[in-house]
Amino acid sequence: AGVTDYTAHHFDASHRSDPQQALRGAPAQAAPKLLLAHQPRSAPAAAAAGFDLQLSGHTHGGQFLPWNWLVPLQQPYTAGLHRHGELWVYISRGTGYWGPPKRLGAPSEITRLRLVAATSGP
Repeated sequence: AGVTDYTAHHFDASHRSDPQQALRGAPAQAAPKLLLAHQPRSAPAAAAAGFDLQLSGHTHGGQFLPWNWLVPLQQPYTAGLHRHGELWVYISRGTGYWGPPKRLGAPSEITRLRLVAATSGP
């Protein structure tokens, strides 16, 4: 499932990011429950909605000074794999940039994820 950007509701109230709404219509036993959410800030709502994995970007891994110090004040995670309760959250640094065309201390990345079915029993 996917949600609109976490801050989209500031521009149009009907575009609020709602992970619970994104699950409506999905089979109850569907697994894993994967959420595409541009910003990591969707993680608490995704965890509450019962998602297993959230894939995000937005932070560019901090990109450069002083952003690599400021981004963590706004986002719960800036790059890599993290656990938020029962939810796994992966944040890609991405390949581009925001604002000035530079990166420092936040290397570009193209992420390849391989999801493997869980095994049952020993």
